Amino acid sequence: MVYGFSAFLLIPLGWGLWVFNRLVRLRNRVRAAWSDIDIQLTRRHDLIPMLVEAVRGYAAHEQTLFKAVAALRTRAVESRSPAELATLEAALEQSVGRLILLDEAYPDLKASDNFLRLQRDLVDVEEHLQYARRFYNGAVRELNDGIQRVPDLLIARLFGFASAEFYLARESERAAPRLEGET
Repeated sequence: MVYGFSAFLLIPLGWGLWVFNRLVRLRNRVRAAWSDIDIQLTRRHDLIPMLVEAVRGYAAHEQTLFKAVAALRTRAVESRSPAELATLEAALEQSVGRLILLDEAYPDLKASDNFLRLQRDLVDVEEHLQYARRFYNGAVRELNDGIQRVPDLLIARLFGFASAEFYLARESERAAPRLEGET
C-alpha cells in the first residue's frame, strides 16, 4: 500500500522535474541562439563604418545614403527586441546593399582592395547571420511548442516560462537593393 502511494506521488513529481529541466534547456537554447545573432550583428555593425569610409572617398556626393546607414546602424545597435531588430536590420541590409552597388557607378571603387575585402567580409557575415537566424527560429519554435503542449503547459505556467519572439524576415529584406536612380 505504501509503495503504491509512493509511486503515485513519485511519478508525477519525476515527470514535473523532467518537463521543467527540458523547458530550461529549451529556454537556454533560445538565449544562446539569440546571442549568436547578436554576435553576427555586432560583426556587421563593426564593418559598416569601414565600408562607408571606403565608399565615401569615391562617392562623396552620396551623403544621404551615408547618413541613413549610420542612423540605421545606431538604432539597430540599441534595439533588443527581435521583432523591432528584424525590421531595423532589414532596412540596414538594404542600405548596405545600396552602398555595395555603388561600385557599379564608380569603377575605381570596384578596383579598391579595401572595398573588395569589406565586401567579402560582409558576405561572410550575412551567411553566418542567415544560419544564426534559422537556428534561433528553430530554438524558438521548440520552446514555444514545449510550453504550449498539454500537459507540459502546466509546468510552464507554474514556473513562468514565456514564449519567445521569432526573428521574422520582412518583405523589404527579401527585395534586392536598388540604387537611388534605378526604376
